[in-house]
Amino acid sequence: MAIPSEESELMASPAPLRVAVIGAGYWGPNLARNFKAAPDWELAAIVDMDRARAAKLAAAHGDVAVCGSVRELLDTVDVDAVAIATPAHTHHGIALTALRAGKHVLVEKPLADARAKGLEMVAEAETRGLVLMADHTYCYTPAVLKIRELIADGSLGEILFIDSVRINLGLVQPDVDVFWDLAPHDLSILDFILPGGLRPAEVSAHGADPLGTGNACVGHLTFALSGGGMAHVHVNWLSPTKIRQLVVGGSRRTLVWDDLNPQQRLSVYDRGVSLDAQSRSAAERKASAISYRLGDTWSPALPEHEALGQMVAEFASSIWQQRPARTSGAAGLRVLSVLEAVSSSLGAAGRPAAVTGNEFQLEGTR
Repeated sequence: MAIPSEESELMASPAPLRVAVIGAGYWGPNLARNFKAAPDWELAAIVDMDRARAAKLAAAHGDVAVCGSVRELLDTVDVDAVAIATPAHTHHGIALTALRAGKHVLVEKPLADARAKGLEMVAEAETRGLVLMADHTYCYTPAVLKIRELIADGSLGEILFIDSVRINLGLVQPDVDVFWDLAPHDLSILDFILPGGLRPAEVSAHGADPLGTGNACVGHLTFALSGGGMAHVHVNWLSPTKIRQLVVGGSRRTLVWDDLNPQQRLSVYDRGVSLDAQSRSAAERKASAISYRLGDTWSPALPEHEALGQMVAEFASSIWQQRPARTSGAAGLRVLSVLEAVSSSLGAAGRPAAVTGNEFQLEGTR
């Protein structure tokens, strides 16, 4: 076997991509830390209107430029990509400015604060041949990657129901309700693990504002799954106990993900309603007796890695390979479309609201 020459090894390893993190508040430092540690990336700049805050974050990572605006960044620092960690209402303007300057873009959730804005962002990236990626961080956790694998290989069987709970005593946001704050996590996970992505025709949402803040602080969202199943998402800012749990019930097995249990995040139960012995026709199913199975419970082994590290590596790979990221702009748009339908349903006292744009999917995004 031929031994690769030093020259060929250098050609096989492209130079690190240069990235700027825009926003030095809550999420920006996490992005900066992971870009700094990644071999695929060179952290080139920190951008924030508060230059002192940007300078403090930059100083923690060595020789990193500090900029007070996106325009200053684009005029003074050579970068291949930007990572946006600013309030949702600013995502659209910043992303379009960066895309039009030829930069690849990573955007924290949600993609934008309106579907029309997200659609423009996705179209702009596609037109220019650039990567627009949604920072759906949970999709890069070992647990969610394993859930996606178990669904894809048929281990759970036909999906009968999904129940997702994300409750805690959280910060009541002044500009968004609990759905727009917390549900993007759950919706992005469902988009990632479900074959074909998140594509409900309509959703029903019920919310409550017992504090009188003007926004729902407690919320329940339901929608149909393909094959007759049902998904339910419960989000809550007011719970004194913190729960992050996902239950995926299948015709063969049921999976429970407890994100707050590091000793056993995933449990797979070979117990439930048995459909294997029944006829597959609806009429004969209805006439036949339901049977149950009682089997073993097991916990899949999961590797240990930081989700954000995997996410920034995927961002680099998608750029080099000129392909959509696993959590592409189109994935972010599907989540955004559901969130808009949630708002419509809330405004209609919980009546079902149609999800716009389920037909939208760029070629190669799944």
